[in-house]
Amino acid sequence: MTEILEKYIPQAAVMQSFELIKVNNVHLKIVNERVTRHGDYRKMPNGQHQITVNSNLNPYRFLVTLVHEIAHLVAFTKYGRYIKPHGKEWKLTFQHLMLPFLRPEIFPNQLLPVLAMHFKNPKASSDTDAKLSLALKQFDAPNDKNYIFEIPFGGTFRLYNGRIFRRGNKKVKRYECMEISTGRIYLFNPNAEVEFLK
Repeated sequence: MTEILEKYIPQAAVMQSFELIKVNNVHLKIVNERVTRHGDYRKMPNGQHQITVNSNLNPYRFLVTLVHEIAHLVAFTKYGRYIKPHGKEWKLTFQHLMLPFLRPEIFPNQLLPVLAMHFKNPKASSDTDAKLSLALKQFDAPNDKNYIFEIPFGGTFRLYNGRIFRRGNKKVKRYECMEISTGRIYLFNPNAEVEFLK
């Protein structure tokens, strides 16, 4: 397992991550990219705890995602199945599990203050924290994607599934975008990655 982890997370975090996986009896599956999520946790019918993490994540996002999902398992085990998935119990657990990783041996110096700010009140996804999402993105392999907030008003963009939208106004935290083929309005997270058309 440590040899596998070495391919996906910073070297200095491998043993600590392995211990978290072992102590919590996690079956870790590294899967192909899913656009809607970086990872997930589920308790299987046989009682085993399965965590999946996307294989295409950079080492820092992979580590944050892995600990995020282990925090679900630990919070459900400690507080019961009826807590909110990203409620206060999960937040406390995530903070507690992540704190030992927030070191310069693991994360680059420019990421540490952004992570420290994020973990004062962790969000349901690193993508919903715009500052953290942008800070982590700089370590991604180059791609031709843009964030929704980078698309100009009235500009068109394509999703991974081929659907084409026109960007509208920002409503509180999300952007209203109209699907060209149906005229229906959808709300998009500012950090959603899309292909800018024109």
